[in-house]
Amino acid sequence: MFVRMLKMPEEARAGYDISSLKFAIHAAAPCPVAIKEQMIDWWGPIIYEYYGGTEGVGLCKVDSHEWLQHKGSVGQPVGSIVHILDEETEEELPVGKIGAIYFESAATYEYYKDPEKTEGSKSKQGYATLGDVGYVDEEGYLYLTDRKAFMIISGGVNIYPQETEDCLITHPKVADVAVIGVPNEDFGEEVKAIVEPQATTDAGPEFAEELIEWCKERISPIKCPRTVDFIEELPRHPTGKLYKRLLKDKYWGNHESRIV
Repeated sequence: MFVRMLKMPEEARAGYDISSLKFAIHAAAPCPVAIKEQMIDWWGPIIYEYYGGTEGVGLCKVDSHEWLQHKGSVGQPVGSIVHILDEETEEELPVGKIGAIYFESAATYEYYKDPEKTEGSKSKQGYATLGDVGYVDEEGYLYLTDRKAFMIISGGVNIYPQETEDCLITHPKVADVAVIGVPNEDFGEEVKAIVEPQATTDAGPEFAEELIEWCKERISPIKCPRTVDFIEELPRHPTGKLYKRLLKDKYWGNHESRIV
């Protein structure tokens, strides 16, 4: 929603009186740093963000003033302790190191008729995870890297698509984007971008190449899409969450992968 409002014509945005707006709260998906900076510039420091899940095991929150000092963070934990664990060994990782996000709290939960999933969401220490990956800074602010299940493994290298999505969404002609891993005979997976253009007439090989070059100028080449496909509308839940499985199923078909 932030992206779409920011891409309205300037005269349209300037035509609204937002002086009575006191609070704006967002969650459900990470917000690109460049987008949130523009929103705070436009609306002022009234934007609040939180991160948590229906499991109730952990909650983080951050206001605009804190966020401007810790850009990209979803805040500090409230009523719980955040732990960043190695995804293989489940050992605690140091500040700044990316790993699986776990919460230590007194909350209890179980997935309906799925004790295996419930047990699989716990670490050997008894901490609980929502399935996300990230890191903490020296002041204890949490940063989300991506969903663990969305990670792309290409030639043995772990690639988190969020950074690529954050880059592509800032292109003025992109309305929405999803980045996924698709089959590659040599590397196992390769990075593909599925783009919802602002104007359907832009869809085509030239625009695809423009987007690939846009990424190459801003992020590591290994994180850039090898190919770009276009779609009229990405499958999203009303809350804004993207149904990536629907997209991945289309490309994987009968292929086997540990992330599908």
